[in-house]
Amino acid sequence: MMLETWWVWLAGAAALGILELVAPVQVFLGFAVGAAAVGGALWLGLSVAWPWLFLICAVVSGLAWLVLRQMLGVRRGQVKVWHDDINEN
Repeated sequence: MMLETWWVWLAGAAALGILELVAPVQVFLGFAVGAAAVGGALWLGLSVAWPWLFLICAVVSGLAWLVLRQMLGVRRGQVKVWHDDINEN
């Protein structure tokens, strides 16, 4: 099946990485990491059915999203301060 080949997952990871560059919302990068992890595992010889591949991708994506959120997200106590109001003047 096509979903059980390593290059499909790595192509999906590349597409999600490019989508993250186009729309930088720090969501697609987590999914790209998950897809790349599954692609790498398949390349190294992992042999499981495609539902398990989706589960592995989901778990790794969730963990990657949490790590990326800690590294790139808003820090505790950090707030956006506006110095100018568009309604003034």
